[in-house]
Amino acid sequence: MSKLKVVITDHGFADVTQEQRILAEVGCTLTVAQATTPEDVIHVAAEADGLLVQWAPVDSRVIRSLSHCKIIVRYGIGVDNVDLAAAKQAGIPVCNVPDYGIEEVADHALALALALARQLPQIDRRLRSGVWKLTPATPMPALNQMTFATAGFGRIARAVLERARSFGFKLVASDPFVPEEKFAKAGVERSLKEELFTRADILSLHLPLTPETRHFVNAAQLARMKPHAILINTARGPLVDTIALAEALQERRIAAAGIDVFETEPLPMDQPLRRCDNALLTSHVAWFSESSLPRLQRLAAEELVRGLRGEPLRNQVNLLPATK
Repeated sequence: MSKLKVVITDHGFADVTQEQRILAEVGCTLTVAQATTPEDVIHVAAEADGLLVQWAPVDSRVIRSLSHCKIIVRYGIGVDNVDLAAAKQAGIPVCNVPDYGIEEVADHALALALALARQLPQIDRRLRSGVWKLTPATPMPALNQMTFATAGFGRIARAVLERARSFGFKLVASDPFVPEEKFAKAGVERSLKEELFTRADILSLHLPLTPETRHFVNAAQLARMKPHAILINTARGPLVDTIALAEALQERRIAAAGIDVFETEPLPMDQPLRRCDNALLTSHVAWFSESSLPRLQRLAAEELVRGLRGEPLRNQVNLLPATK
């Protein structure tokens, strides 16, 4: 491995000293770029043996240009910016880092849910406007009389539900890929997808973004939700049709939404969600804590080293054909 070349295609970190140290220990050279287009990535990474990618587009053109690449690792959970099918066809494993911010995202999702269930943003604005009133403006069910549901039952969803349990919520989740025994072990009721929208008082999304899950929440599904229902999304922005959500919020067809991720980021100034006084919006920060950031960088670099060494990978997301 003495001359293997690793390229960080782009990043938003203060520094990459962890990656430099980890890769230097195994004799790799490191090039750090800030590529924003496929052409930029091709220019800097065509001869790379391994890629660390944050937001740069790694499409089929990039994949075809990679003459020596043994592994691609994405900083984060989602891999929307990497063409998984093209990488699989080229025999290049693609890995993510799904476990660097589980606690942080779960905390953020529940914080949004609790703030909206107790109507904190609305009451704060009312108080600041000069209105002192001992009851909220709209119905506020007790938490222990509400159903907290998750779309998805992976690690983050389970962490959210475990936190919600301590507040007395009834716990429900839907995930066709998780066996029944895992629901039973966690003490969470399993639900069909369609039932989530009619049953949930709070619906928190914890799904990967795929062609099947794009606009998982759309106008038709929003119409099936309870008038006092709350939607939370800390997963992937395009899971929600944000125009349909804004209309449902403005017309009070659902009570509120807490959204950390958006179809277009940064959130455009003319996005209708900005005008919804029953929306609590945060800027894709659910993942962050002072410890999650260095953890992400370390885990990504360690996975890359495993790939360069030919060792078993922890988090490969594009399964390759078996070797004959």
